[in-house]
Amino acid sequence: MTRSTTDEAAVPPLPSPKERRRLREAKSLSEDEMAAAVGVTRATVRSWETGRTSPRGRKRALYAKLIAPEPTVTPTAKPTAKPTVVTAKAAAAGARPAADRPAEPAASPAATDPPEAPPLPSDPRAGAGAADGPSRAPEAPARPSGAAEAPGERRTSPAEAPGERRTSPGEAFDELYARTAPGLVRQTYLLTGRRALARESVERAFELAWQRWPEVAVDRDPAGWVRAAAYEYAMSPWHRLRRTHRHPDAPPTEPGKRALFDALLDLPPAYRRTLLLYDGVGLDLPETAAETEASTPAAAGRLMTARAAVAERLPELAETDSPAEQSALLHDRLGGLARAEHVPVPRPARAVRTGSENKARLWTRAAVAGVALLIAVTGLTLHTAPTHYEQPISPPERVGGVPPRGGPQKLTAQDLKLQKSLGEQLAHGPERLVPELR
Repeated sequence: MTRSTTDEAAVPPLPSPKERRRLREAKSLSEDEMAAAVGVTRATVRSWETGRTSPRGRKRALYAKLIAPEPTVTPTAKPTAKPTVVTAKAAAAGARPAADRPAEPAASPAATDPPEAPPLPSDPRAGAGAADGPSRAPEAPARPSGAAEAPGERRTSPAEAPGERRTSPGEAFDELYARTAPGLVRQTYLLTGRRALARESVERAFELAWQRWPEVAVDRDPAGWVRAAAYEYAMSPWHRLRRTHRHPDAPPTEPGKRALFDALLDLPPAYRRTLLLYDGVGLDLPETAAETEASTPAAAGRLMTARAAVAERLPELAETDSPAEQSALLHDRLGGLARAEHVPVPRPARAVRTGSENKARLWTRAAVAGVALLIAVTGLTLHTAPTHYEQPISPPERVGGVPPRGGPQKLTAQDLKLQKSLGEQLAHGPERLVPELR
């Protein structure tokens, strides 16, 4: 027992289940390959990546080693050469460091860098790495979601920003809300086509985040946590029963934006969400699959189907030469549609926090009152219930249709004569034994 505990303490802590899957797919390892390398079944690997169980002992150490990100390598053979950093993206793609490649002619930045499209305003990581989202295609699922973030690296939460004073939970929440809420409302509007529902979904997601702030504050991507909660609430089918959210709002008046708006709303919800996350927000394919709770091949299939459906409405999208150009054009069109529409501004962060606390307090009081009422009803029942069973007395009822009581038939004249004759004779005598003949 001591050996097992020591082995687990020596292994560094594993990342979150969502991050485990992303790191495995970043190294182009399938579930079967990972299971064969660790010595377990495919179901066990899937259980580790969904958070139901966690590896232990030697399997934990081997699993952590297999999904660990590639270390930074600095060449020492040529002191004059510029240090080269090998990222996990390059390692997963099989690329070699720049020092090992043959010399290539220098090119201008304009000829090598892909054109940058303005990111969707709802992207919480705009400027930090979301600009490379449009240049991706479903054929490259191993690319990290942000260029400034290495796979496996824990993202700093708003409450743990390095080089700043330690902020309170309320200040960290307000900072996250101010940075992501306005853009997230626009993004949710593209998902639902309803302005009021978009604002309600975002505020509801942040209220839930404040109730679970200890969990959200240490999450690798707090903005992604809130975005997933807002999407789940916005896509609930129960909103169809509400009169205010039964029909989408009026589409834009501009023909191009109107065609894109109608094409988005005609897509199934799962396909619409996948297209918005990949081409609008700028997530990579594994993260899109994890957030939509689908496998990576299924997410890629949904993305391609959604693009084909939108391309039927947008001729310029069908004329693109490659999936990268198609993704860049969609990213630009979605961003323009989100910025052009006038969506309601969410409430201040303090009002959202106060509303979340009031709802939590109300539900707590309702739960306490319900338990107290249940206890009172149970006690009253025990006090008034009988201690033994008493059979109830049936009420009287009139009985009809019963035939009269039967008896002997009416005596005939001969019977009466015989009866009289027997009554006149003695009770003891031969006369009664021997019939009298006449």
